Amino acid sequence: MMPVRTEIDAGICGFHTEINTSSEDGMFVTFDLTSDCEKIRGLGETLAAKSPVNAYEEINPASNSVIMATVRECLKGCCAGCAVPVGLFKSMQVAAGLALPKDISIHIEKG
Repeated sequence: MMPVRTEIDAGICGFHTEINTSSEDGMFVTFDLTSDCEKIRGLGETLAAKSPVNAYEEINPASNSVIMATVRECLKGCCAGCAVPVGLFKSMQVAAGLALPKDISIHIEKG
């Protein structure tokens, strides 16, 4: 499988994050994160230590998501609307061949 590179500009915080995911077998995915945000860098280190992550377990609604548990553990006190966790999940899906690479978008307009 090809490595996947995901770039996230999280919004008003101004922090940029790059996620690199890969899977040798289409099941177990490794993560490498770089970010301007200290909390996201810590998340990346913790997630890398727990890697590889079983992508099939992650998409199973009956299982406990390693990604989401790690996000809850590492991002305490951060914005609950942070876009990085969903970017992690989507990048994992593409790396495992469970989704096609397609940009996602959130557009917010007031008024």
